[in-house]
Amino acid sequence: MLYFSRWKTVLIWLVVLIGIVVAAPNLISDQQLAKLPGWVPDSKVTLGLDLQGGSHIMLQVDRDDIIKDRLSTLVDDMRANLRDAKVLYTGLTGSGSTAQVRITDESQYEAASQALAPLAELSSTGTVGGALQEVEMTNDGDGLFKMSLTDAGINYRVRQAVDQSMEVVRRRVDELGTTEPLIQRQGNDRIIVQVPGLDDPQRLKSILNKTAKLTFHMVDTQNSVQQALQTRPPAGDEIVYSQDQPPVPYLIEKRALISGEDLVDAKASFNQQTNEPIVNFRFNSRGAQRFGQATQQNVGKPFAIVLDDQVVSAPVIREPILGGSGQISGNFTVQGANDLAVLLRAGALPATLTVVEERTVGPSLGADSIREGVMASVIGAVLVVLFMIAFYGFFGLIANIALVFNIVLLIAVLSLIGSTLTLPGIAGIVLTIGMAVDSNVLIYERIREERKQGRSLVQAIDTGFSRAFGTIIDANVTTLIAAAILFYLGSGPVRGFAVTLAIGIITTVFSAFYLTRWMVATWVRVKRPKELPKGIRTGIFDGIRFSFMKIRYFTLVSSIVLVVASLVGFGTVGMNLGIDFTGGSIIEVQSKDGPANISDIRTKLNGLNLGQIEAQGFGSDSDVLIRVQAQEGGAAAEQAAITSIRGALENDYDFRRVEVVGPVVSDELSRSALLGVVASLVAILIYIWFRFEWQFAVGAIIATAHDVFLTIGIFVLTGVEFNLTSIAAVLTIVGYSLNDTVVVYDRVRENLRKYQKMPLPELLDLSINTTLSRTILTSFTTLLALAALYVFGGEVIRSFTFAMLFGVVIGTYSSIYIAAPVLIAFRLRPDVFLKKDKEKENAADQLPGQGKA
Repeated sequence: MLYFSRWKTVLIWLVVLIGIVVAAPNLISDQQLAKLPGWVPDSKVTLGLDLQGGSHIMLQVDRDDIIKDRLSTLVDDMRANLRDAKVLYTGLTGSGSTAQVRITDESQYEAASQALAPLAELSSTGTVGGALQEVEMTNDGDGLFKMSLTDAGINYRVRQAVDQSMEVVRRRVDELGTTEPLIQRQGNDRIIVQVPGLDDPQRLKSILNKTAKLTFHMVDTQNSVQQALQTRPPAGDEIVYSQDQPPVPYLIEKRALISGEDLVDAKASFNQQTNEPIVNFRFNSRGAQRFGQATQQNVGKPFAIVLDDQVVSAPVIREPILGGSGQISGNFTVQGANDLAVLLRAGALPATLTVVEERTVGPSLGADSIREGVMASVIGAVLVVLFMIAFYGFFGLIANIALVFNIVLLIAVLSLIGSTLTLPGIAGIVLTIGMAVDSNVLIYERIREERKQGRSLVQAIDTGFSRAFGTIIDANVTTLIAAAILFYLGSGPVRGFAVTLAIGIITTVFSAFYLTRWMVATWVRVKRPKELPKGIRTGIFDGIRFSFMKIRYFTLVSSIVLVVASLVGFGTVGMNLGIDFTGGSIIEVQSKDGPANISDIRTKLNGLNLGQIEAQGFGSDSDVLIRVQAQEGGAAAEQAAITSIRGALENDYDFRRVEVVGPVVSDELSRSALLGVVASLVAILIYIWFRFEWQFAVGAIIATAHDVFLTIGIFVLTGVEFNLTSIAAVLTIVGYSLNDTVVVYDRVRENLRKYQKMPLPELLDLSINTTLSRTILTSFTTLLALAALYVFGGEVIRSFTFAMLFGVVIGTYSSIYIAAPVLIAFRLRPDVFLKKDKEKENAADQLPGQGKA
């Protein structure tokens, strides 16, 4: 294994060279990169919104709005068809998803059925062979006809509305002049909008929230609006209120003279006489003709300009408007006029979009996160590098060189796939540093152990690499499974962490097994050493022969007590759940001048009647974290609460971060989190069962469940907020804990074959002691990297690093005192492996041409 052919050497270093070239653009500014030749790679890692600032908004199409519009159209179609067929009817109404009408003349039942039948015919979906029934017709035989909207038809209309809304949203966002917005569908009825580097997220929300349905209606001057308010509007009329404060009611005709669909342009301007902001608009030829006819026929009468069911203005038509253009005036601000022009140019939404989730990070907080994340990564890497050199000398230097290339390859892959680097993603890089060291420690300790057993140096190195490789694969696959499930079920920054962690695992295996092995092989070939480098300090563990299994009853009882206490605490006290699981809002503000006045903030916000509000210091004395409970009115009420809080605080504070999670989204996140933990445990159980034996698989799951329960317990005990990143931490702990457990189990399996007569408790002690140096060193280096992240990584991911720090400690404990004793309880014996080995030998003997001589 120490021999590397020339082509393999070239291939290894070609991969490294390509990684360096691909990763290099991340160190060059965009201006400098533009000056380089076209063949130079220019892919860079995209910074997430939490690092560069910006807004993540999830919009949901209002299904009820679509049903209401579709039902209204259906009622109008029924009326028109029955009138065309000269059928007498009464009681034409629509409610829920059903419209009904009663035919008064029994002799016209058949004519009514024929008139309404076309409305229930199959509708084309626009795809080849695609057709569905949107409306079902029923007749009770007594003249009552019912037309019901089908679920398939409603779902089709919702999908259509999402497609149309995405185009409108894209046009609106583009009008803001933002760079590289991401607009994509999520599920059947949601749209995700991510706009990096946005300075005014509030304006983005207001533009995305408005339907911008513009219509022109004649005002009914023949009837009194006051009388209509006291009784009901005349047939064909409706009451619409103005945007004024207080709102003014108008009695207008339901039939629109013309709609905004015929607009071709809209621009903000100023009234030359009053100097007030207005919006000038222009119709296409069809719209201009219809607008001209309408104004020509109604000179001297008022007409209402209605935007989203509110009257903007109701001017009197002084003369026919034949030029196809006009203006909308109202109580506009300059920005209000600009925004209305943007909305009209982009077109109306087919249905109302509700903000069900919002995560906004200000540019200043993003810059702070980058600085803190880079600082934590550098400090963590330096600590690990110094530790490796101190303990392994020359071999430590080789490990550090491999570590540098490992990180370079990781960044290169992230650049190639266009991945987004988030703050949890930086945590994934820091964790990769610890995992990379783990692989090298496994190899070096195995080499040292083989040398102690009397093998020559070359044999020890060769055997050490080959035997460590299987353990490295098994240990990292478990973490990879957790990362894959986290990616599938996670969202946003958590998914970014999963991608970074998964790629880090792959680059770690490559750098450990190829780069490190090549460098060690080159050292052996050039130097021809007789002994291992003298810098290796891990011999301090050689004299340890601790009887771990003697205290297994004490540790098992203690663990059971702690697990029960954790579960009782979870059921009674509960965890401090973040808004990801409870719904509500989190706002981080920073005082514009001097320290923040937390009591004044509480006083102002308590007067808004938004329910329970918590305000506490966060980081420096000028930063405050505000937490608002979930509002009863749903997603719309959550957004209204944020608007009220902005109005109360924006004069004195900068809004650095806003996160809003509606009740529907929080329920979905809770289900996904639970499903993620269970799915990862099941997947890892299957893998370990396949690679080892059922006793090992069950033991690993028991140890992992122990770690998960105790992690929940520490959150209950400390009151640290448990949010979506904490779930990422729990799943990573699952992978890390199993990493430790697999290393111990791998040695147990090896010793079961080697020492068939040794009592199992003694064999377990031997296995744990021989892997103790690796366990302690790996845990310590990982703790060094995580400690740097906890201290210097900032408040945003502190709950994540807190959970990880605890998880590393408890994972190390469980791999020794939980996973190992379970094997004794299951009466594991070596004959299981001997039987399997015999079966493999027999199978090999029966292969063609492989029989015994």
